[in-house]
Amino acid sequence: MKELQGAGVALITPFRKDGSVDVEALKRVVAFNIEGNIDYLVVLGTTAESVTLSKAEKQLVMHTVEEANAGILPLVIGIGGNNTMALVEEIKTTDLSAYTAILSVSPYYNRPTQEGIFQHFKALSEVSPLPLIIYNVPGRTGSNMLPETVVRLAKTFGNIVAVKEACGDMSQVLELISKKPKDFLILSGDDITALPTIVAGGDGVISVIGQGLPEEFSKMVHEGLNGNTEVAYSYHYKMQEGMKLIFEEGNPAGIKVIIEYLGLAKPFVRLPLITATDALKHRIVSFMESMIRVPA
Repeated sequence: MKELQGAGVALITPFRKDGSVDVEALKRVVAFNIEGNIDYLVVLGTTAESVTLSKAEKQLVMHTVEEANAGILPLVIGIGGNNTMALVEEIKTTDLSAYTAILSVSPYYNRPTQEGIFQHFKALSEVSPLPLIIYNVPGRTGSNMLPETVVRLAKTFGNIVAVKEACGDMSQVLELISKKPKDFLILSGDDITALPTIVAGGDGVISVIGQGLPEEFSKMVHEGLNGNTEVAYSYHYKMQEGMKLIFEEGNPAGIKVIIEYLGLAKPFVRLPLITATDALKHRIVSFMESMIRVPA
């Protein structure tokens, strides 16, 4: 699916000081990313703190992004968890008419076997009206979806079209790229490995830092996809420090400091997450102040 290639971003959910969803700030973030040439937006992913949102708040976030986007960019919706039957029902009952695909994380905490992971996504595939991006992030889920499981899913179910791979192991990424079906997409789930994944034959990234540096980040991705490796890496090295800094105290505390620096939203997060320390904020602000446009 060409709509899912390139630079996608996992949107934050901005909050006010009282903890409520800041609708106007979310609209500003969406507009900023559209203007920065991001290719598609992911709504209600991990970076959105979706596990702390009520059903009504999730609907508010969806409506806000849909309205702000106004059909300009493809939208991907995050529907994931560790209760397979609940997810089946959620997919069946959610209005997905504004969305291009579903992003669904491998079940967390339960630590299923590879066969359990396969059967989980089989159940979702059978009810999903949209293509599925399966998401492997062992650092959060407690289990690693192995390449053979991903390839088996890709070959068995035509609507499982991509994997967001955040295993942190480039050898696993390379194995996926070498074994995947022709039209199956390999998307990096780590900003720091986005360009190496693309250069190795991957198709793009679902990014966190991209929403704070959309122009630079999208240029890096597009130059990489076009084979202009030297130019692409010049962007990567400019952003590399920031890619590391924003995850030092958890996601999305770090990226929300960048979003505040840009004047788009306040940096509030919801418990059990806490806002970035003053020391980290200072380092992130220094990074943003040091950023200069890289010549094309």
